[in-house]
Amino acid sequence: MHNTITQRELRNESGRILRAAERGEVFIVTRNGTPVARLSPIESETPFVSAEVMRGGAAGLPKVDFRRFRRDVEEAVDGEFRDPYELHG
Repeated sequence: MHNTITQRELRNESGRILRAAERGEVFIVTRNGTPVARLSPIESETPFVSAEVMRGGAAGLPKVDFRRFRRDVEEAVDGEFRDPYELHG
């Protein structure tokens, strides 16, 4: 379910409307009687993942031999820095 509000209501009562959106309400904004926008709460965009979730997700992964991993990286990458924007001729 959503509430229909006018552009003027949004402008004049933005604080009240945004507090309602934070509580989960959805608004359809109209201009001259025509719906032009939907104002709704943002779904969680937090990149945070708890340690418990990480442990659970990593539970089935194979063990890593870090010494072997380091050797593989050293073989694949030489340690010399090169400026990627430098012109090579």
